[in-house]
Amino acid sequence: MTPRVAQFQRLKSDGSPLGAPLKVQFNPTEYTLTKGAQIAEVAIPGLDSPLLQFVRGQTETLTLELFFDSTEAGMGRDATPVTAETDRFYQLIKIESAQHAPPIVLFSWGGKEFPGHRSYASLGSQQRYGFKCVVESVRQRFTLFSPVGVPLRATLTVSLKEYKTLAEQIRELNLQSTDHTKVHVVQQGETLSRIAWQAYDDPTDWRRVAEFNNITDPLSISPGMILRLPPAE
Repeated sequence: MTPRVAQFQRLKSDGSPLGAPLKVQFNPTEYTLTKGAQIAEVAIPGLDSPLLQFVRGQTETLTLELFFDSTEAGMGRDATPVTAETDRFYQLIKIESAQHAPPIVLFSWGGKEFPGHRSYASLGSQQRYGFKCVVESVRQRFTLFSPVGVPLRATLTVSLKEYKTLAEQIRELNLQSTDHTKVHVVQQGETLSRIAWQAYDDPTDWRRVAEFNNITDPLSISPGMILRLPPAE
C-alpha cells in the first residue's frame, strides 16, 4: 500500500495558515466521527411518556490513531528516539502563549476522499476537505525500545473536537423561522434598515431591531457586530 500523508495545520484566528503543517503517514483501518444532540425530557402528568425538547447540538468529534516508527535510523545505542516526531504532535494540546489556549488546527487527509468532506468556504453542506478543530486529548503508547531504553515505536490516539465560530454556525444553520428570536452578524455595508428588510420584508422595522439591541445610534453598527433579531409580530 502506498503511504498516504495526513497533516495538521495550525490556523490563525482568521482561519489562515500559521507556520508549516505537521505531516504524518496515515493509512487508517478505521477512525470515528461522532455527532450528537442534547435532548431534554419534559414530564407532563398523565401522559404515557415525556415530551422531547431539543436543547442544543453537541460538538462533532473525530478520533484517530497515528503510528510512528524511527527504526529505519537504526536500533543501536545511537538510535533516534521516536519522541522526536511524537512530541511535535503532543504540543498541539499545549497552551500557546499568544492565544492563552491550545491552537486551532485543520486536520486534512485524502482530499475529496476524506469521509464527509466539507469545504468551509461553502458552509451549509455536509462536505469538508478537512476537519477544523482543537485537540481534546492525546494518548501516547510506546511499543518498542532499543536495548538501552530509547523509545523507537509509538501509537498516538488523538481526539479532536470540531471548531466553528459563531458566524460560521449562524450561516450554516440558516434558520428561516420568523417567529423565533434569531442572531445576525453584521456584514460590510449593511444597515439596520437593510437587515430589517431581509428579516421581515419591511425596512421600517429597523427601529424594533435597534430597541431590541439597545442601539441609540442606528449608524453605529459595524461589521462583525452580533445583533439579536426579535420575532416577527
